Amino acid sequence: MDRRRFLGRAAAIVVLPFGPPFGPASATADAMAEAIKKVVGDSAVTEGRVALDMPPLIENGNTVPLVVSVESPMTVADHVKAIHVFNEKNPQPNVFSARLSTRSGKAIVGTRIKLGDSQKIVAIAETSDGRFWSASADVIVTLAACLEEST
Repeated sequence: MDRRRFLGRAAAIVVLPFGPPFGPASATADAMAEAIKKVVGDSAVTEGRVALDMPPLIENGNTVPLVVSVESPMTVADHVKAIHVFNEKNPQPNVFSARLSTRSGKAIVGTRIKLGDSQKIVAIAETSDGRFWSASADVIVTLAACLEEST
């Protein structure tokens, strides 16, 4: 290997650990609000009926457990159609959407997500009468997850 290639590779090793040239993810609370508006439209979102269970202090953002449950009889006349979860600082504000029906039995969804930073998480339930109910949680992440930039 000649000197020129060696210096080029050595420079790349020094520069790369400081992150990619495009910078950190640019997600914001406004991006989360816009994502929520795409789901609910002009409908009002009311706090209540939804419980968002997740730890308030998270040591590792790579696998964060969360459970969303909604008070609902899950009958034909009154049931939860969907549960949506949003975050404000990950590259993509939509975490997931789960579709439910009366055959689901209970309106409960549990999973694990990645969090890139301390932030607010919002869960919204869409009911069969067209109403939207919500709950939110502020979480502190001590070791952020490695997240890819959205394109």
